[in-house]
Amino acid sequence: MAIYLTKESKVLVQGMTGAEGMKHTRRMLAAGTDVVGGVNPRKAGRVVDFDDRTVPVFGTVSEAMAATAADVTIVVVPPPFAKAAVTEAADAGIGLAVVITEGIPVHDAVAFHAYAKARGTRIIGPNCPA
Repeated sequence: MAIYLTKESKVLVQGMTGAEGMKHTRRMLAAGTDVVGGVNPRKAGRVVDFDDRTVPVFGTVSEAMAATAADVTIVVVPPPFAKAAVTEAADAGIGLAVVITEGIPVHDAVAFHAYAKARGTRIIGPNCPA
């Protein structure tokens, strides 16, 4: 069995500035995950404070990867935006996308799985289909 996420992984959180994104980012940081940035086009250029760690927010996955050498993204966006978020990550060349959003339409999940696979991005998830 291959291991896709290691102690050396640098993680982005797409949707980090939302309520669920903040909750999961805080938990990941507490567990020792190297969260190197968040992605939210409307909040690019800001930083978010998590107890003893400040995490920058980027406008796109490509910008975040260039600035941080991230190789994993966690997708925590509302269901209507999940397909676009995964597609953006695959276009940027991210190696692994973990999609924890619930309620993504099955058609969207099938489409972004195929799209990501064709671009070499491994997908874990999504959590629960609609």
